[in-house]
Amino acid sequence: MAKERIIIKGGTVKGANICGKVDIAIEGEHIADIAENIATTESDKVIDASGLVVAPAFVDVHVHLREPGFGYKERIETGSRAAARGGYSTVCPMPNLNPVPDNLANLQQQLDIIERDACIEVLPYAAITVGRKGEELVDMASLKDKVCGFSDDGSGVQRDGMMANAMQKAAELDTIIAAHCEVEELLRGGYIHDGEYARQHGHKGICSESEWEQVRRDIELAEKYGCRYHVCHISTKETVQLVREAKARGVKVTCETGPHYLIYTDMDLQEDARWKMNPPLRSAEDRAALIEGIVDGTIDMIATDHAPHSIEEKSRGLKDSAMGIVGLETAFAALNTHLVKKGIISLDRLVEVMSLNPRKVFRIEGGLNVGDRADVVLLDTEKEWRVDSSKFFSMGRITMFDGCDMQGDVAMTMHRGEIVYDNKTK
Repeated sequence: MAKERIIIKGGTVKGANICGKVDIAIEGEHIADIAENIATTESDKVIDASGLVVAPAFVDVHVHLREPGFGYKERIETGSRAAARGGYSTVCPMPNLNPVPDNLANLQQQLDIIERDACIEVLPYAAITVGRKGEELVDMASLKDKVCGFSDDGSGVQRDGMMANAMQKAAELDTIIAAHCEVEELLRGGYIHDGEYARQHGHKGICSESEWEQVRRDIELAEKYGCRYHVCHISTKETVQLVREAKARGVKVTCETGPHYLIYTDMDLQEDARWKMNPPLRSAEDRAALIEGIVDGTIDMIATDHAPHSIEEKSRGLKDSAMGIVGLETAFAALNTHLVKKGIISLDRLVEVMSLNPRKVFRIEGGLNVGDRADVVLLDTEKEWRVDSSKFFSMGRITMFDGCDMQGDVAMTMHRGEIVYDNKTK
């Protein structure tokens, strides 16, 4: 039986060839028409988007959904529902799992759970090295067509020769290396930024060089081999400048940062694990450089690094708690509140970095033009609400945004023409 045609009427469209107040017709899994005043019939499902922004649904290229292996932290079912709540139709989970997706059999365990439980598109990464141990390259050719790219996220590839081999092979296969950049010998037991807060409160700091020194190495390798290279969760001003200069030379480099790095600094830290993630919140100068990178296009996209842990793992204080916070259900609201409403970037730019650019870089279907897969988000950019993590769909509850007042929320998310989240009628 054919699905009913869906007409989204009266919304203000962003991120399409035709923008402004127009209607969108969805037939099956694709967008069939975008025009003013599309005629409807009694058999159509009409969605009144008056007062709302209609945009391509968001894409998060850096999440942790914890299955298989760590389902007590998050499950693909809960994580994908949280993503839909946040306006995402596609998320890309990282490979720090058990078993590590470093071969077809291990990856298939994850794909089977995705097929069974995900309410949106979940495109996993495979590991760069076997077991994420940095010692042996995975068989990238056998995995390439089943993943969005390759990453050892959670740790950086320490050996220069291993990363060189990975980039050379990735260039041959035309796939992405997405790197967690961290020189382990420079960490020196640190767990927050090596800055003023660490000095004032007697904490061990993580120096900025531990990030940007490996980014510098990787950019040189990507330039040498012509690899599509993506830098995960950048946090330092030096990294921004390295990427900016590399792009000017034509290197195939892209990068992401997280909402928290654009909003807070190390001087906002408190003595609890809501503020602990890796890389850590950096200085005001670093935040300013990241914002400049978003404004001028150096930073291609914003990804949440949604990283749920159990309450027990996050209740050991700033020093001893696990690193990672959740972010899927607050990202749009936080960025709209702190960047768009403050005039730092436009809503159009926010749609670029949350939807259009990740789709382009990672070659993910969807958009908001005729023929595109119908992955659509309806946004109430004026709605005021307060974050209450106890109501999250995610099993993770740890976020520094808990209790914060936000402006802007997701009214509806659609994936392949199906409504996967609906807050509009509540």
